[in-house]
Amino acid sequence: MAKHTQAHISKIIPKRESAFIRDRTLKQTEYYMGAKLLEVGVNHNKGVIYRWKTIDKGDKEEWVYSAYWGDSKAKLEAEGA
Repeated sequence: MAKHTQAHISKIIPKRESAFIRDRTLKQTEYYMGAKLLEVGVNHNKGVIYRWKTIDKGDKEEWVYSAYWGDSKAKLEAEGA
């Protein structure tokens, strides 16, 4: 079975949400990603590239937090991302 080399977490929040809630959501998402990586045996502090992406959904936004390591990290670096 092939090993996973990337993980993604997405959250949908209203665009009009307060700065406090937006910041808290961002911090929670980062925390959950770290926990998810530890769960699959990846050291989240070393050898991992993180990326944020925001997708417009009208009056809401979808935030996608992605982590890449191993082959996926090498591919990103080769593409110059």
